[in-house]
Amino acid sequence: MLRPPVTIPITFVQGMLSGMHARGEPCEPLLLEAGIAPQLLGQPGARVTAAQYTSLFKRLIDHLDDECLGLLTRPMKRGCLSLVARAAISAPTLELAVRRAAHTIRLLQDDVVVDVVREGAQVGLALCFTNPQAARPTFLHELLLRVLWRLFAWLVGGQLPITRIDFAFEQPAYSASYAKIFPAPLRFACLASTLWFDDSLMQAPVRRDGAALRSFLTDAHSQIIVPRSAEDSVGARVRAQLLRTQPAWPDLGGMAQALHMAPTTLQRRLANEGIAYQALKDELRRDTAIWRLNTSSVSLAELAAELGFNDGSAFQRAFKNWTGSPPGAYRRDGGSLPS
Repeated sequence: MLRPPVTIPITFVQGMLSGMHARGEPCEPLLLEAGIAPQLLGQPGARVTAAQYTSLFKRLIDHLDDECLGLLTRPMKRGCLSLVARAAISAPTLELAVRRAAHTIRLLQDDVVVDVVREGAQVGLALCFTNPQAARPTFLHELLLRVLWRLFAWLVGGQLPITRIDFAFEQPAYSASYAKIFPAPLRFACLASTLWFDDSLMQAPVRRDGAALRSFLTDAHSQIIVPRSAEDSVGARVRAQLLRTQPAWPDLGGMAQALHMAPTTLQRRLANEGIAYQALKDELRRDTAIWRLNTSSVSLAELAAELGFNDGSAFQRAFKNWTGSPPGAYRRDGGSLPS
C-alpha cells in the first residue's frame, strides 16, 4: 500500500522544546539544523514533516545527552532506552517484561514510577510522579506514554490495542491532534496518565530477540514518536487510492466506485473512523504540500497542479488556510530543505 506523507502539528514541536526553554537555552540553532523555520513556532496551524520532527528529537537528545529532553531532574542519558528494552526483551511474557522495564526506569531517574494497575478486565500502565514539578509539562506525559506503548507493542509482535488513555492534566486546546498519536478513547483530568488495554494481553509472549532489538534501536526514535496509520482502515485505503490517482483527486462518488462500495457506505465507514472524505482529502493535500516544499525545489505552480488546484493562487490560499502560513515559509533561503 502506498504510504502518504506524515506531518506533525507545531504544538508537539513546542512541547519537545519545553525542556530547552526551561533551561533558558536557545532553540533556534537546533531548529535550523533540523530544517524547521523558527518562525513556524508562532503559527498555531503550522506543521513539520516526520523527518524534521525525528531529526529535531535526535538533535535534542544529542545536545542534552538526555532521552527525556531535559524534562526530568536527572538526565536519562543516551542509551537508557536501550537498557530498558534489553531488560524487558529476555522476559517470557509481556507482564514480566513490563515489570522489568518499570524497575529499570525507576533505577535510571527519580521523578516517575511506572505502576501496573487493574480495573476489572483491564490493565493499566500508570505514570506516578514522585516529583510534582516534573509532572507539569504535558509533553513529558505524552512522550512517556508513547514510548511505553510503542516499546511493549513491538515486544509482542507489533500490535497492542489500547482500549483507553487517561491523562493527568486538563484537556488541551490541541487535543484533536491526539487522534493519530493516541488512537483510543481519551479521558482528561485523571489521577494518573495511564495506558489501558485488555488484561489477557499481559500473558502474551515476548516475540523479539537480540537481533530484532538491534534493528529496532537503529530507528527507535521514529518508531516511537512518529504516528503509524492503521493500514487496514478505510481511511488508509482512501489515502492510498488518492495517491495513486493524483492529480485527479476524485470526488466522493469516484472514490466510492474505485473502492467498490456505495458513496453512503464510504461516508459512514469514514465517519466511524472519525473523519469526513473532504477533510481527509485536504489533510493529504496539506501533508503532501508540506513534504514537497521541504524536500524539493518544485515550483508553486507545479505543486498546485499536482494537488489538483486550477491555479497557484488558489493553492496558496488553501495552504494558508490549512497552516496559517504561506507556502514560502516552509522553504529555507528559497531552496529545498533536508529530508
